[in-house]
Amino acid sequence: MMKETIFNEGKKQNIVDILASKDRRVEMQRELFQGYSEQVIVNVNMNIPGPIKNNRYLRQIFDVGMQDLEKSFQKHGLMYRLEIHWDLDSGEENFYLLSGTMKEVKLATVAFEEESFFGRLFDADVLANRQPAISRKDLGLPARKCFICDRPAKECARSRKHSVEEMQAYITALYNRKFS
Repeated sequence: MMKETIFNEGKKQNIVDILASKDRRVEMQRELFQGYSEQVIVNVNMNIPGPIKNNRYLRQIFDVGMQDLEKSFQKHGLMYRLEIHWDLDSGEENFYLLSGTMKEVKLATVAFEEESFFGRLFDADVLANRQPAISRKDLGLPARKCFICDRPAKECARSRKHSVEEMQAYITALYNRKFS
């Protein structure tokens, strides 16, 4: 059944909730590095515009995305383990531990973000203990593209080129194409 919008249910989040979520994420990354200092961590969540960050529809998208991400890890020959899964009002989030170099892991996450049906909705951060984050630019790859207009995503975000309603309509249309 086609949904008019998938954003009409869920607990609204405000800036305080979002900042608390970021603080929780950083603390979890720190804890993981204390126990697994030699492993690469992939912290993955969704880029969802507006105050609704989690509900049953967004969980379906997240589940499909994580299946695709794990297939990308396998395709790139990476051993991985899902260490932590959060299902919070601020959104779902996974923390994976991987063997391999940061570059190998980043190439797998970029492939996921580019090739998965919902990949552009995800943010997969690749982290290693006491090493600077690795970017697409570091690998000679183009910047992420906006899921609406294909311009660099950071440009659209910075200039607020697209309204929350326009982005939510796009995500709802993706959801309907996949699940209807």
